[in-house]
Amino acid sequence: MEDGRIWEFEESLWTGDAAHYHELIDEECVMVVPAPPFVVKGEQAIEAVSHTPRWETVEFSEQQIVRPQEGLIVIAYKVKAARANSDDYTAFCTTTMRRLAHDEWRVVQHQQTLPPRA
Repeated sequence: MEDGRIWEFEESLWTGDAAHYHELIDEECVMVVPAPPFVVKGEQAIEAVSHTPRWETVEFSEQQIVRPQEGLIVIAYKVKAARANSDDYTAFCTTTMRRLAHDEWRVVQHQQTLPPRA
């Protein structure tokens, strides 16, 4: 997958609806998020995020992409996200995607770390 498409894919996970999110998250995915229960996997990960209101705007910075082997992509970035009636959200994230078939990718790992508070 080209770099631009990787970031479009990732942004769609933040802004897309629950059905879109469910389609792109692998049933074996493991996640670490900054809210209880903190560590989730599989269907629990899919359901937890599916019921979270989607972000209206998302901005990535400090973007990194590595391809440790064919069919495996790992990204790291800082995200600033916003939605109506909510505080803006900033986190440092990683996502790992694996290719299942030509042009068919699923997220197998995602984590979000909040920046330290002053």
